[in-house]
Amino acid sequence: MLHILFLFSLLFSSSHASVQDFCVANLKGPDTPAGYTCKSPAKVTVKDFVFSGLGVAGNTTNIIKAAVTPAFVGQFPGVNGLGISAARLDLAPGGVVPLHTHPGASELLFVVHGKILAGFISSANDVYLMTLKRGDIMVFPQGLLHFQINAGGSKAIAVVSFSSANPGLQILDFALFANNFPSPLVEKTTFLDDAQVKKLKAVLGGTG
Repeated sequence: MLHILFLFSLLFSSSHASVQDFCVANLKGPDTPAGYTCKSPAKVTVKDFVFSGLGVAGNTTNIIKAAVTPAFVGQFPGVNGLGISAARLDLAPGGVVPLHTHPGASELLFVVHGKILAGFISSANDVYLMTLKRGDIMVFPQGLLHFQINAGGSKAIAVVSFSSANPGLQILDFALFANNFPSPLVEKTTFLDDAQVKKLKAVLGGTG
């Protein structure tokens, strides 16, 4: 009996010692594909596991009339290595989050207020659309193009969760028209004419 108890205590103590409950991000260190390095446990506090920013409305006075307030690892160090993060989405009347992807995560959107027309496009080019009301949720699979549009006459609010501490973001319109991607190549790859490409670059601040 004593032999069994000794083996059990040895097994428990060795497994307990090898368990790492969390890896709060050391934001002063490098951000690598594997995440941030861990802050020293002696320097971890409860504040690393709490984020209060989602209670504040985002500024929607911009070209898309929308704001995303992230609670990713860069703002919320406690999610480092946990495969989860969140954000708040504010859409003013007429607001839109254009077609975009999150290369590193699937997304789950929960409507808190108002109505949101949301959808995504599969790799087979099938389109899935739904007007969501308060209390509805919709999932957007990792890497697929998707969007959200305010579908009502008042502001809309949603809380979004991601299956990564750092989901990444690429907005299609900005990738095409908000940088120095040469216009002739944009025209060739999108079948848009020169005048339309130049117009969109002027709106979004692109060059070339």
